[in-house]
Amino acid sequence: MPLFQKLNLDWKIATLTIVSTTLLILDKYHSFTSSKLIDRTILYLLIPLFLIIFIFRENPAAYGFQLGDWKTGIKLTTLAILLMTPILWWLTRADGAMQSYYDGYFAGLPWNTFFDLLGWEFLFRGFLLFGYARKFGAEALWLQAVPFAIAHVGKPEIETLSTIFGGFIFGWIAWRSKSFIYPFLIHWYIGSFTILVAAGAIG
Repeated sequence: MPLFQKLNLDWKIATLTIVSTTLLILDKYHSFTSSKLIDRTILYLLIPLFLIIFIFRENPAAYGFQLGDWKTGIKLTTLAILLMTPILWWLTRADGAMQSYYDGYFAGLPWNTFFDLLGWEFLFRGFLLFGYARKFGAEALWLQAVPFAIAHVGKPEIETLSTIFGGFIFGWIAWRSKSFIYPFLIHWYIGSFTILVAAGAIG
């Protein structure tokens, strides 16, 4: 494209940025089906996969859609869960905003958090992380963490403040394991555990 050549822009980086931002905005302002879980699976998983395969003409594995280094992934997932469990338990019980926000999410566990976070993690720790990494290297860890943090605005403040660092760590785990699956598993656990504590199912 002549415009991109003049400005010396990478059309794939531009596409990643524009598409991911647009998808987040559409999710915020619109419902496309009777279920937000279906909407987010379409917006954050299926549309990026379509772009990778049919527009970029690449293998989704290059964007972390694979098991990757599963031994490293399992070790990091286990370690993260062990470290985060007591912190989450204390924060959720200590912060009334966390309890009131997540209390209503109890119905449908664990599948509601599974489908809510599957596409969400692929968007940030797959599509954006590995897409940006080709041009920016390890700086992609911060680049994908910024929209991830902004997308949390409206959630409890303490959670939102933590997401710039949490997003970086999730990205690093994906980077090390070459897969978005392991940060997804950690995020799925965090979401489900937080809801259980907020609902009083875990004392």
